[in-house]
Amino acid sequence: MADKYTAESIKVLEGLEAVRLRPAMYLGSTGKEGLHHLVWETIDNSVDEALAGHCTKIVMTLNEDGSVTVEDDGRGIPVDKHPDYGVSALQIIMTKLHAGGKFDKKTYAISGGLHGVGITCVNAVSKKFIAEVKRDGGLWMQEYSKGVPKAPVKKVKDLPLSEHGTTITFYPDDEIFSTTKFDWQVLQTRFREITFLNAGLKIILIDKNKGRKEEFVAEGGLSEFVKWLNEGKEALHKPIYFKRQQENTIVEVAVQYNNSYQENIFGFVNTINTVEGGTHVVGFKTAITRVMNDYVQKTGALKKGEEALVGDDVREGITAVISIKIPEPQFEGQTKTKLGNSEIKGMVDSIVTPALSAFFEENPTITKKIITKVLDAAKARIAARKAKELVRRKNAF
Repeated sequence: MADKYTAESIKVLEGLEAVRLRPAMYLGSTGKEGLHHLVWETIDNSVDEALAGHCTKIVMTLNEDGSVTVEDDGRGIPVDKHPDYGVSALQIIMTKLHAGGKFDKKTYAISGGLHGVGITCVNAVSKKFIAEVKRDGGLWMQEYSKGVPKAPVKKVKDLPLSEHGTTITFYPDDEIFSTTKFDWQVLQTRFREITFLNAGLKIILIDKNKGRKEEFVAEGGLSEFVKWLNEGKEALHKPIYFKRQQENTIVEVAVQYNNSYQENIFGFVNTINTVEGGTHVVGFKTAITRVMNDYVQKTGALKKGEEALVGDDVREGITAVISIKIPEPQFEGQTKTKLGNSEIKGMVDSIVTPALSAFFEENPTITKKIITKVLDAAKARIAARKAKELVRRKNAF
């Protein structure tokens, strides 16, 4: 006989219970990827302060007791009482899903932590979580266990008004995660990306378990990024770099060709690495193919009647980084691996096309090197296709 299905069968998960019950829905997994996602969500809050012009340094420490500490010199999370809830804003941010300054464009015009569930989820899946805030002339603190506050926010001591910043320490819950060991190389890669994407921001990574420390800062920004990506390869020219703003969207691009045959194009949205690409990357690819075709036709480098260049020709040996900063990105899923905003394709295209065209006109020596490589790729593609067609015809007989 089937079990009864009545009103009593309907279960309501209160607060952060849902996150603890289905953590993979919010963090992508409960393995190594999900564990590192805790760091990304925590760091994102500090990076958002940097994007807003209020943070210059972030320090992340892997502690000997298995906890992680992230400290920044931003404004500090507000600690005053929230007008609607009657408790500290710090507690609201740490315990309520979809709470935070990310939804207020006056506070953060641009933010990587779009969904407002990031730091709350970190709290939910931590057996212990401590938030410390320097602001308003004091050091404020609150401790949580599995997302639940152990006591109200309290002022621990007085500080000069000039001191400000947020420090988060969390202990990943080993009942939820299959591993609580962080990968130094994974952390290095991400922090290097963040500093390349935010010229001048300093991130210090410390591992107290193994006595190691590394500092990341990139004054050269994206140009420095593509040069670093091309290390070990022969670059054909200095990086091509441009930055433009259209309405509330900032588009930043760096391109450098090398002597290899691989395509390396990386897309970022509000410093989030969109590993699956998205409309910003499509817009860039469309623009660069069109600009190349226009140039070779206008200069006669491509003879009349010859095949037009295709995307694969244009992207052979390219290393490019496209970084956009946009007020309301539409990511596919909470883990933010692909950008979905349809309007961004046309916007990136309309920015890259004139900027790249102007560069080609003003830098004929560099352009000649790039065009020569692209035309060689086209010839090789056409020759390979003809050879394949010849083999097929022979086999047909």
